[in-house]
Amino acid sequence: MSLLAIDMGSSACKAVAFTATGEILGKHACAYTPEHPQPGFAEMDPDKFWSALCTCCRAVTKQLNQPVKAICLSSHGETFVPVDSHGEARSAAILNQDSRAMRESESCSKEIGRKRLFEITGLVAHPMYPIPKILWLRKHQPEVFASTTCFVTLIGYLLQRLGLPAYVDYSLASRFLAFDIHSRCWSDEILSSVGLQADRLPSPVPAGTVAGELKAEAANNLGLGVGTMVVLGGHDQPCGALGMGVVGPGRVSDSMGTYECLVACSDQPCLSDIALSASLNSYCHVVPEKFVTLAYFPSGIMVKWFHDLLYANPSVGVADDITSLDSEAQHYDSLEAQSDGNPTGLCVTPHLIGTCNPDFNPHVRAAIAGLGPQSGPAQIYKGILEGLACELSLLSEVLEKAVGGFHDLYVTGGGTRSAMGLQLRAALTRRTLHVMAEQEAVCLGTAILASVAAGDYRSIAEAVEEAVHETGIVEPDATVLASYEDQLARYSALRSAMTAQAYA
Repeated sequence: MSLLAIDMGSSACKAVAFTATGEILGKHACAYTPEHPQPGFAEMDPDKFWSALCTCCRAVTKQLNQPVKAICLSSHGETFVPVDSHGEARSAAILNQDSRAMRESESCSKEIGRKRLFEITGLVAHPMYPIPKILWLRKHQPEVFASTTCFVTLIGYLLQRLGLPAYVDYSLASRFLAFDIHSRCWSDEILSSVGLQADRLPSPVPAGTVAGELKAEAANNLGLGVGTMVVLGGHDQPCGALGMGVVGPGRVSDSMGTYECLVACSDQPCLSDIALSASLNSYCHVVPEKFVTLAYFPSGIMVKWFHDLLYANPSVGVADDITSLDSEAQHYDSLEAQSDGNPTGLCVTPHLIGTCNPDFNPHVRAAIAGLGPQSGPAQIYKGILEGLACELSLLSEVLEKAVGGFHDLYVTGGGTRSAMGLQLRAALTRRTLHVMAEQEAVCLGTAILASVAAGDYRSIAEAVEEAVHETGIVEPDATVLASYEDQLARYSALRSAMTAQAYA
């Protein structure tokens, strides 16, 4: 029997079938592209997510010689779908990268108080979160707001399409900006302040909850057997951290995807003044009774932007499998092969869609400084990798001040395919990178939740011991660090200047 893990990412759906001990039996992916009908808007027809889910599941089941006993769904955070009493979408899915609700976000912070909001939710106000966008709908699209019975997560929408309740796990509920992470319920204080009712939000339950079993029509759509157990996953970052063994204090993961995200685990949320000043996120883990603290920044989005600029965006559309999604790696390898071992002298900040920690400024934009007549694609590409390493260095220091010291990072994701990128990150952060054996860490963490729900293991800790392994180590190189001391200083100065300009 196998476990089917689903990761509904911001750019693609991935489905991976695992054994209970973490070996991959089959995998498939489908890409999708957001729509931007107006500046600041990012939407998608929710049927695209449903179609991607069905396509991926059917493709994986064809690769298996054993039945799937449980399917578990996880997803990126913040994206939501307004649905009516029949579960029908009342508008396009509003994506996490959508920034239309800047005014509403600022209003939430002023109305509730920045510190009080952080004390309750572990978050600071930002237009990415659903609550400001729901308030925007109430003001600008009142017909959508009035006809919406529930503002469900992406997973909740897919569960309803499967004929199951639109539950939200605690980790994804935490991404709404209205979830009390202490009592693990919707905050009456926040909702009353903004004039919303809890009954228009999905029912929160722990990650790993069994949502139900597939009936005939849903099973046929997914290519699975009738009666297959459906398990609730969670937010992709905590799931990815679980897939890298971050289940207790002292271990920090680095997921190198569209966003690069550092995740630390603790027994209590990290809500200190230091954490607040750095705008860290601290909220419910997918591991019972644990919390995660996140520090993150736009990362892969900068690399992808440059790739598509050079190669005319060849990857838009539906990919046949995960290998197809990775085909652009050949372009990156070619660019790296043209690079020497010296610093480029460029300063590249990756903030195409604003900064995250520590300042969380959605108005900041990326910058490339130091271009000259001889600057070519390979130099700019390496400059981007240098910029990512510089940003990670700053962010590691920010997280360390809040959660305590750490010397090691457990890494996974698309960024680990770049040997140059790993070497730069290790050197500039002065930390040892442990490259995980299973790069689909979100899916592995999701499968671990399914394995415990299905009774393969008595606990998450037992499952992690059997399924999570590393495959290599990248040590920090002091010589490389020394060659970048000047560039680190110039990067910090440029970043500060860009942030100050955006605030002006």
